[in-house]
Amino acid sequence: MAYRKAFLLRINEQLYKDLESWAQEDFRSVNGQIEYLLRQMVRRRKGEVSGNSTDPDSNSGK
Repeated sequence: MAYRKAFLLRINEQLYKDLESWAQEDFRSVNGQIEYLLRQMVRRRKGEVSGNSTDPDSNSGK
């Protein structure tokens, strides 16, 4: 299993509520949703095509 780095993230309450609602819609935890969004943005920044991924979340169509 790959090592996962834990760290503290401070965000305002409204942003957390918005992420929580979005995560529920996508059947993810808030942590999973944040990780998914960060992964997508890193790929976009690197210019990678989102369809060429080994990310299990990428198969969900969301």
